[in-house]
Order: sequence, then C-alpha cells, then structure tokens
Amino acid sequence: MNDDTAPTDLKEACVRAAREVIAEHGIEGLSLRDVARRLGVSHQAPYKHFPSRDHLLAEVLRRCYVSFAEFLDARPLTGTPEVDLASLGWAYLQHAREHPLEYRLMFGTPWPDGAGHPELVQAALHAFNRLREALARQRGPGHTPQELDADALFIWASLHGLASAMHGELMDKLQLAPGVEAGASAHLMQRLSRALGGD
Repeated sequence: MNDDTAPTDLKEACVRAAREVIAEHGIEGLSLRDVARRLGVSHQAPYKHFPSRDHLLAEVLRRCYVSFAEFLDARPLTGTPEVDLASLGWAYLQHAREHPLEYRLMFGTPWPDGAGHPELVQAALHAFNRLREALARQRGPGHTPQELDADALFIWASLHGLASAMHGELMDKLQLAPGVEAGASAHLMQRLSRALGGD
C-alpha cells in the first residue's frame, strides 16, 4: 500500500490494521506509527483520517458496538416478550463466545474521552437500548424508567459477569462440580427468567 491509496481504502485499512495490532499486542501496543508501518505507508498517512490514536481506537470500538447491536437485532423474534427477552440474553452470550476480541474491546478497554467521540457513545447506547426495549415489552406498562433501567442493569451485569468469567483463566481453576461450567449459561438464563417473573 502507498500514500496514494484511495481515502476510503486507507481508512478501512487503518481500522483493520489497528484490530490486528490489538489482537497481537493488546491495546497498549496500538499507535498510529505502528499502524502505518504495518500498512507500509508513511507515518503521517493515518493522520489523514485519524487525528490521534484515540480517534482510531474510538472508531474500532464504535464498529464493535455496531456489530454487536446488529448481532442482537438478527436474532429471531417470536412476538412473545418473555421469549424474545430470553433470546436477547442468549444472543449476548453467543456473541461474547464467538467474538472474544470484540467483547474484550467493548467491555474491557478504557474509553477515549466520550465527549470527543459522540459516535462511539451513540453506538454503545444503541446496543444497550435493545435490552431496554425488550425489557419494557416483557415488563409491560406500569413500571417507571428507574425500575426498567435498574432491571436492565441487573440483566446486563449478570450476563456480563458470566461472559467475562468464561473468557478468563480463573474458571478452569475453580474445581467446579462436573457439568456446572457447561450448564452455566442455561442456569443463568433460568435464574434471570425467575427473577424477572415477579415484582
């Protein structure tokens, strides 16, 4: 690649290269200079699209959240609020399992200054709003925004906790009884369903 590459191509290449750098060296290893070196362009070339490393990182994170929301949106809907809320939880866990790098980036990476990257904030909010909407349909009328948001955080924290544990190394060291780890997702979903079944 050279500096005369079409602007759109260079921008996309920078994002791809950034993901590769992060996958290989972690978020600490990301720099515009390393991205340029990987692409074989001058160290100034990425600055045409990303004024700083944080701007490039924000774009990588934004795309992770967009893909996450699209994955949640793609799940089959039944029209039954309880079933559709449960399918959202299953989709969350599936995405975390199938896209571990994206999951770590979304939920384990210190964010660039949100005020400077509103598109990132909106993408993350869009994903969380999927949970809010599904929960509102399941809970029905008569619940305040505070109650719905508290329940949404309860669901998210539970799913996030299990997904994070599954990604870590500690799970293998816990000496869990046979079958517990394999059945952890189903057990969590059952408990969430029971907890949300009443007020």
